[in-house]
This record gives sequence, C-alpha cells and structure tokens, in this order.
Amino acid sequence: MQVFEPRAMATPVYDALTALRNQANQDDTRLKEQKNQAVELYTYLATWGLMRLKAEEKALKQQGKKEVVEKFFACLQTLSKVPGLTGNTSLEVLKTLSPEEYLGLTGLGLSLAQEFSFWASAVYHDINGGN
Repeated sequence: MQVFEPRAMATPVYDALTALRNQANQDDTRLKEQKNQAVELYTYLATWGLMRLKAEEKALKQQGKKEVVEKFFACLQTLSKVPGLTGNTSLEVLKTLSPEEYLGLTGLGLSLAQEFSFWASAVYHDINGGN
C-alpha cells in the first residue's frame, strides 16, 4: 500500500529555496530576483508551458532568476522521476515525451510552481520590493 505524504512537494521546494537564500555573498538585488522569479513561475508556466520555461532558463542573464528555474526543474525531476529534466539535453527530453506524459508533467509542474510561490514569501519574508 502506498502512503500519501502531504509534504512530498513542500519539502524539496522549501529546501531548494532555503539553499538558494543561504548562499554566500548575495546582495539584495539577487535575493529580489530569486524571490520574484519563484513567485512568477506559476504565471509563466501556465501561460507558456514547460518547454518555453526550459528555454527561458538557458536565456536568462540574471543569475538569481536562473537559479530558481534550475531548482524548479531539479525538484520537478525528483518528484516526477522523469530523468533528464536538468542539464543540456532537457529540452530534448521534454520534446520526446508523449502528449499524455507532457500534460501530466505540466500539471505536476503547475502544482510545484504554486509551492514555489508560497515558499518564496516565507523564505524571503524580509526581502521587499519589485525587480
């Protein structure tokens, strides 16, 4: 019998954002980028999808934002058990999924993005302001 673990999604997200937050030598600008990106993941994913989010990860110049997207895909890989969602071949992995697998992964990604948004407010509670 498989047991439902309600913390299965919250724990890796909390751990990922806390690890980002606690990196050495970060200024307020980078912390704001991290917080804003974590909050905005759901909207981006709901609007553009996983493939575009993955492509955006490669194009991002602001390191704080890029780190959050990388952590998002690492968490998604862990939770979904779909290998290859991180790294250089990840777009190919997304491209070769069946439509059912891609839609299922997108649904999981949307739930995960909600967790990122919630935990960003908790982990970065003392970081205010916009971009």
